[in-house]
Amino acid sequence: MKLLTAALLLLFLAMCLASAEGVKCKCSRKGPKIRFSNVRKLEIKPRYPFCVEEMIIVTLWTRVRGEQQHCLNPKRQNTVRLLKWYRVWKEKGR
Repeated sequence: MKLLTAALLLLFLAMCLASAEGVKCKCSRKGPKIRFSNVRKLEIKPRYPFCVEEMIIVTLWTRVRGEQQHCLNPKRQNTVRLLKWYRVWKEKGR
């Protein structure tokens, strides 16, 4: 009976950890190249145990599609330039 209880507890723990992975790591697919002028919001989430790298989530706004969220690859040169541009843009108080 103790063995069955331990097995069920382990199964429950594994299911909880699997569901936590989906909640924490949103960037399974990286987004397209973006135009800096369309950026509304930029979020940098730390690296979680379930994610390989930190998450950079950008919210874009266009007239045709409205607001959209995309994940960016933090290793790409375009993303590094966007981070620098966004920091400067925020410091100017815009």
